This record gives sequence, C-alpha cells and structure tokens, in this order.
Amino acid sequence: MKTVFRYLKRYRVQSILAPVFKMLEALMDLIVPLVVADIIDVGIAGGNRPYIYQRIVLLIFLALLGMLFSFTAQYFAARASVGATTLLRQDLFDHIESLSYTQIDFLGTSTLITRMTSDCNQVQTGLNMALRLLLRSPFIVFGAMIMAFTIDVRCALIFAVAIPVLAVVVLGIMLGTIPMYRNSQAQLDVILNRTRENLTGVRVLRAFCKEDEEVRRFDEENSTLTKMNEKVGRISALLNPLSYFLIQLATIILIQAGAVRVNLGALQQGDVVALYNYMAQIVVELIKLASLIITINRAIASAERVSKVLGTEPDMTYPATSKAFPDTDEAVSFDHVHLAYQGAGAESLTDITFTAKKGQTIGIIGGTGSGKSSLVNLIPRFYDATGGSVKIGGVDVKDLARKDLVNLIGVVPQKAQLFQGTIRDNLKLGNESASDDELNEALVAAQAKEVVDKKDGGLDAMVEQSGRNFSGGQKQRLTIARALAKHPKILILDDSASALDFATEAALRKAIGKLTGTTVFLVSQRTTSVKHADQILVLDDGTLAGKGTHEELMKTCPVYQEIYYSQFPEERKEAKA
Repeated sequence: MKTVFRYLKRYRVQSILAPVFKMLEALMDLIVPLVVADIIDVGIAGGNRPYIYQRIVLLIFLALLGMLFSFTAQYFAARASVGATTLLRQDLFDHIESLSYTQIDFLGTSTLITRMTSDCNQVQTGLNMALRLLLRSPFIVFGAMIMAFTIDVRCALIFAVAIPVLAVVVLGIMLGTIPMYRNSQAQLDVILNRTRENLTGVRVLRAFCKEDEEVRRFDEENSTLTKMNEKVGRISALLNPLSYFLIQLATIILIQAGAVRVNLGALQQGDVVALYNYMAQIVVELIKLASLIITINRAIASAERVSKVLGTEPDMTYPATSKAFPDTDEAVSFDHVHLAYQGAGAESLTDITFTAKKGQTIGIIGGTGSGKSSLVNLIPRFYDATGGSVKIGGVDVKDLARKDLVNLIGVVPQKAQLFQGTIRDNLKLGNESASDDELNEALVAAQAKEVVDKKDGGLDAMVEQSGRNFSGGQKQRLTIARALAKHPKILILDDSASALDFATEAALRKAIGKLTGTTVFLVSQRTTSVKHADQILVLDDGTLAGKGTHEELMKTCPVYQEIYYSQFPEERKEAKA
C-alpha cells in the first residue's frame, strides 16, 4: 500500500477533508441518542409538548447537517481515490511500456491486463471506502463508549469490555483472509490467460474440434476460483454473526444492568434508551466495518500485485546520447553472439557471426524454431544478447540512445498488427511528419496502394481493432508500408510476406530492391524469397549452418540444399540426373 499512499500525497487536502467531514457526520449521529434521551426524560416524562417539538426540529437539523457532511466527504473521497488511481494506472502503463520483451514475456500479458484493470479498480474502491469509513467506524465505536461514560460509568464498562473483544474478532478474520484474497486474484490471472488464449486462438480450436476440451479446462479453473472465493467468503461471513452475537450479548447485559440502575434511581429511563442506541450504533458500524475490511483486503492484495509490477526495474537501459559512428561500410555485424531466453533450458542462438554491408539485402532462412526471428530481434534490441556483441554502423547497440536506435530501424513483425484508427494514423506511426505523397509512395512499394484505393475514404478509411476489417495479406502489406514510410536505414522483414501470393511477393521484393542505402533483412521460409539476396544466412537449431549467396550455398550447405529441394523436388531429380 506504500505505493498507493505515494499517489495519495498529491491529493493530501482531499484525503484529509474526506475523513474529517465523515467524522463530523459521525458526531451528528453521536448527539442523536442524547437528544432522544432528553425527549423521554424531559418532554415525555414532564408532558412538555413544546420541548418535544423543539427536540424533533433539532433532530431534523442534525440529520440535514449530517447529510451535508456526508455528501461533502463523498466528494472529497471520490476526488482523492479516482485521482490517485488515475495516476497509478498511468504510471503502471508507462512502466509496462518501459519493460523489455523478456520481462513482459515473464510477467505475462494477461497478468499485466489484470493489473491495469481489475487490480486498479479494486484499489480505487478500497481507497474510496477507506477514506470515508476507515476512521468513521472506529470514531463511532469509541465515541459511543465515551458518550456512555458520560451517562453512567458502570454501564459504560460493558462497552469497554465488548469493544476489545470485537476488535480481536475483526482483526483475526482480516489477517486470515488477506492471503486468501491474494491467491484468489492470482487464480483470476490464470482464468484471464485461458480466456485470452481461447479468444485469440478460437479458429485453431474449432479447426481441431477442441471446444469441449477447452470448456472443460475452463470449468476446472473457474471451479478452482469459485472454491477459493467460497472459502474466503465463508471465513469473512463469520464476521457478521460473531459480531452480532457479541453485541447482542453485551446489549442484554447492558439492559439488565440499566434496569437495575433505574430501579435504584441512579439512572433515568431515557439514559438507558441512549445507552441502547449507542450499542445499536456500534452494531451498525461493525456491519459497515466488516464490509469495509473485505473491500480493503481485496484492495491491499491488488495494491501489492500492482506494486510488484511497478517494482520490476527495466533490465534494459539506454544511454542518454549515442556514441559517434565510425567511418565504415558495415551496417550490422554480429560477433560470436549467443542468446538464451529467460527460463529456457538451452540457447536459442549459439555463436552467430556475420557482417552486413550498407545497402545489402540479407536473407535469413531455416526450419521452424531455428532462431530466425530471434536473430533479427537482437538488432533493434527487443532482446539483449547473452553473449557476444551486436553492432550497427560499428557501434554496439547497447551504446545507442533509444531514439537513435528506433529512428535507424524499421521492423515488420511476423504477426501483422494494425491499430484502431485510420489507415493514415497507422502509416504515420513511425513518421508523424510523413506527407500524403510519402505515404502513397510507401503503399506503392508495399503493393498496398490498391488496398487503400478500394476503401471508402482512402487514407482516412477506418481500421477496426487489430485490423479485423482487413485480410491477412492486406494487413501484411499495410504493415510493410508503415515501415517503409519511416525511411529506415535498416529494414527488417520478419517473414512478413507469408500471406502474399508469389506474384505480389516478387513485385514487393523488386520494389524493396530499389531502395537506396537501406540494408534489408529478409526472413523467410521460402527459398524464392531469399534467393536473390546479397548474402543468405542459413540457421539450423540456433547455429549458423552456412552463409553466402544462393549459388555458393547450393554447393556447400547441406541444410540449405535440403530446404531448397524440399520446395523444388523436380530440381533434385535433375541434379541427380
């Protein structure tokens, strides 16, 4: 909760005024039993109707004043809780954006979404309730005891005994349920992850008729969450009956003691009624406190989960300024590079060494899982090499400022991703100052001009969430155009033409080949895609099995030969003949 309190400091005035006005409201409530006692002892006992009417007016005034204090407290509590949570959520989002791919992979997307939504909402609710009731309920409880002492010391001793016993019960249940609520929130992460996988992979599940199996697995995990909530709910539910039992027991003792005192003439009937009302107020406040404790427990568990993410320091840092680039014709060079993902049992890349000259096209090919995407992801520092060095223009990527590194590289990821907005908005992600002519030039090169022209509004046509109103091939071409509009010095195409037909892909390669001064990394499983590259890197199980031109590799690299002949089996026969 320390993290949350840090944000509340910016709303220090509201955080103070909210409980202050709530306690003023509570003060009005504490005065009411005394007024009622006066009505009984003076007005009713003495048959003084004007006095009774005066006291009734006073009760109405106290009620209106209490309502005004309550509304004011709610206003300040809402300002503080919503404002603090807004700052918390914004900082959490900014912090997540600063984490490396490795950390995001480790934490999990569904978990981060839960932190941003459910956990932050729980914190906001907990703050709101705490600012209004956390001080009010104890104030009423102890205030009622103090007022009881002003009426009769002997009867007030019953309050003095009952309240500590109730405090032990409440505190014990609270401490017992906090870890349970934390586990419940963790299980919610599991369900959200399952839901996310099912929704994003629904086509695959239906293709393999796995709906029933996934429903069963979801039911099991949902049942686990239900059981966890039921268990903590049962323990929390003990709070009300135990509190009621203790209070009612105290009330019986109070009435008995009060009756004796009245018979002795040491206490008036109105005073007994006032003492009973104070005991009733304690009951009401304990009910509120029970609900508040459950809410605060959830908020504490959620705040700890949010704090855990905020406490995760980015493991990838960038210098404020880049080192000066030496005079070299090298665009990218790998020097004995190794890569092992966090938690992986083996390396994904082992001892990779090559050099790409400026303006060259580098083809990268290999079987599934050979490390092609891992290799190109090291260039823009999506991941850091665990061994060796990756250099751009002769400078280690770790010595380049983030902005400079981003400006140098254009990336088209393996999975085409568009964002909600217009086509223009998506194309200008990497180059906000790009003119329409530059965007159209990029669209032409990416073979996406006809896609835009056929849409109503052209560049201003709307793109729905994740680009669901575009086909796979259309999305790939638009993401390529987005990278080209940036005019990068290094262009990475990570298997970004897999949804394109051969003719469109050939036209795309030709257009990209005309780019001057741009070093292109072309990842593909098609030999036709990399065949005309200046240098081809052949990966096999994370190692560099061969490098060279197509002709050189056909003579010297068995892995490349196998890939090529698997796609053109007729040429294998000709080669044997």
